[in-house]
Amino acid sequence: MARRLRPVGLDFIDDAPIRLVFATEAAAPPEAVYQALAEEVAGWPSWFRAVTLARPTHGGAGREVRLMGGVRLQETIMAADPEQRYAYRVDTTNAPGVQALLEEWRLTPAGSGTHVRWTFAADGSAPFRLGLTAARPGLGHSFRTAVRTLDARLTARRAADQ
Repeated sequence: MARRLRPVGLDFIDDAPIRLVFATEAAAPPEAVYQALAEEVAGWPSWFRAVTLARPTHGGAGREVRLMGGVRLQETIMAADPEQRYAYRVDTTNAPGVQALLEEWRLTPAGSGTHVRWTFAADGSAPFRLGLTAARPGLGHSFRTAVRTLDARLTARRAADQ
């Protein structure tokens, strides 16, 4: 059963009780990475293995996401700054223990590529916090694998376009 989470603002990225921050490099330029994140939402399952469904809702102001294991999320887009930032808040989920969740993808130029930083900001019950902290290595691995997969797709797309 889906539960409504506490609505949080963008400041939650800095103030959350649990902040997991991961970063890696992509060869693709920021505009291509941003497009895949924010404008090609339905394509997420093709590069982020944990995502089984992603689709925009509310005319692009929200997203519906399903994850492996049956987790369902309804989200509100909180920031969509082209080539720089994409952030979304989870409004409802069936995941147990979570009380608030906001994710932010920051993109900065890195030579001809992009430095990608993903911040997972959350609050929840003590078991949720403990579980999320324990899941940190797996989330980091999932993030790095997703960005590598996305980067390979974007590189192949650029090569095909030239």
